[in-house]
Amino acid sequence: MEDIGNKQSISILTSVHPVFDTRIFHKEAKTLANEGYKVTLIAKHDKSETIDNIKIVALSSTNSRLSRMFGIWQVLRIAIKQNSAVCHFHDPELLIIVPFLKLFTHGKIIYDVHENIRYAILNKEWIPRFIRKPVSFCYRIIEKMVLPCIDKIILAEDSYVNNYKNSSKSVVIRNYVIQNMPNMDSEYVSSPDIIYIGGITEGRGVMEILESVNLLKDKYKNIKLTMVGPIYSDTLKTRIANLINNYNIVDNVEFTGRVEHEKVYDIILKNSICLSLLHPEPNYIESLPTKLFEYMLCSKPVIASNFPLWKTIVEDNKCGLTVNPFNIKEISNAIKYLVEHTDEARHMGENGKKAVKEKYNWEGEGKKLLEIYKDLIRVK
Repeated sequence: MEDIGNKQSISILTSVHPVFDTRIFHKEAKTLANEGYKVTLIAKHDKSETIDNIKIVALSSTNSRLSRMFGIWQVLRIAIKQNSAVCHFHDPELLIIVPFLKLFTHGKIIYDVHENIRYAILNKEWIPRFIRKPVSFCYRIIEKMVLPCIDKIILAEDSYVNNYKNSSKSVVIRNYVIQNMPNMDSEYVSSPDIIYIGGITEGRGVMEILESVNLLKDKYKNIKLTMVGPIYSDTLKTRIANLINNYNIVDNVEFTGRVEHEKVYDIILKNSICLSLLHPEPNYIESLPTKLFEYMLCSKPVIASNFPLWKTIVEDNKCGLTVNPFNIKEISNAIKYLVEHTDEARHMGENGKKAVKEKYNWEGEGKKLLEIYKDLIRVK
C-alpha cells in the first residue's frame, strides 16, 4: 500500500445520508482508505470512532428538516478544523458552504451528485407541490453560482451529464455494486417469496406491489412480500396499513425498515424473486437501477419497470422480465411466470450474476475514483 502521507488527507461530508451509506462509506471511502489516503467521514452517527481505517466524526443528531439546516454549519466548522487536502461532499444542501470551505481550507472540492436533483426536487413528497418548481429553480441558481469553487463533479449516472455539458469538471462514476461480497452463493429455490429493497414511496411502486400480492394470494396461500427500506411519509404509512388490512394480507407482508448494508444480501438470498417497479418519473427513467444490480449479484431473477434503459439491461442480459409498473395484472403475471418456470428463473439469476461480474461492478468504477484523486492532489 502506498504511503500517501498525512498532508494528503480527505474529508467526506454529508449531513443527510446515513454514515454507512453504501456509495459513500462502503464504496468510495473504503476504496480511498485502502489506497492509503487518510479518510475522515463527517456524518450523522451516534459517536465518533474509526472503522476500517475511516475516521468518523459524528454530527449532532437532527430529527427535523429545519434542524438539519443548522447541521450544515456544523459540517462546515468540523471540515475547516480537519483542513484536508480534499473535501468531497454529497448533499446539495452543502452547496451553500462550499465558498467558505474554499476560503478557509484552500483545498480541492469535489461535488458527488447522486441523483438528478433538478428533477428529484419536483417529486419530493415532503416539499409542498406548489413550491417545488421555485425550489428547483433556486437550486439551479445556487449551483451555478458555486460551481467555480468546485474542482471536480462526480456524477453517479450518465444521464446527469446533460446538466453539466458546459463543464469540463464532470466525470461519471457509476453506482455499480461491489462484486467481492462474501457468502453470495446459494441454491435457487422457486417460491412465491418476493422482495423489494429501497426507499418506500408511491413513486417507487409500493401500492402496485401490494395490489399484486392481493391478486396472487388465492393462488399462492404462502406468498410473502418483504419490503426493505424506510417509509418517509406518515401519511403513506397509514395508507399502506389500511390497504394491507382491507386486503387481509397482514401475514403476507413484512416491512423491515432500513437494514445495514452487510445484512441486505442475506435477506435477498432468502427470497426468490426481486422487484424494482419504479414509476416513470424523470429522476428514475434514465437512472441506473442500483438495487437491480444487487439482485443480479445474488443470482436472483428480477422484475423491473420497462424503461428503455432498464429493458436493455434486463433483456440483453436475459436476467429477468420487464413490465409496465402501473399494470397490476402484468406484474402479478410476471411473478407467477417466474414461480412456475423454475429452470428459466434459475438461468435468469445466473445470467444476472455473470453480467455483474463482467460489467456492472464497483471495482472498475473505483479505479476511476482513484485517478481523480491522484490528479487533484498532484496539482495541489
